[in-house]
Amino acid sequence: MDPFTALSDPVRRALLRRLRQGPARVMDLAAEHPISRPAVSKHLKVLTEAGLVSAEDHGRERHYALVAEGLAPVRDLLQELTPQPRFSESVLDGLDLEVRRTVRHHRSAPAPGSSEETA
Repeated sequence: MDPFTALSDPVRRALLRRLRQGPARVMDLAAEHPISRPAVSKHLKVLTEAGLVSAEDHGRERHYALVAEGLAPVRDLLQELTPQPRFSESVLDGLDLEVRRTVRHHRSAPAPGSSEETA
């Protein structure tokens, strides 16, 4: 399953938000939702198959954790769809420098018609 399909469900998105805070047991995750524990387990299975969540057994308990790398295809698509600036940031740095020089020059230059100008 791809991450886009897994992210299509609001419960799964909420589970990912919760797992961003740290690993959790299925019973803890189920306590935070108005659905049954088996339903949460099914959602976690989908997230695991999509590579967004990992499961690790600790004795009789299974702990789930967010796998941030699984979101790479989503980040890549968003990056591709985000409009890119038409010029590089270095151009803006140069413009900023020139504006500062001009402002500094105008502040230090004598005002037109002042006694300093005619002296």
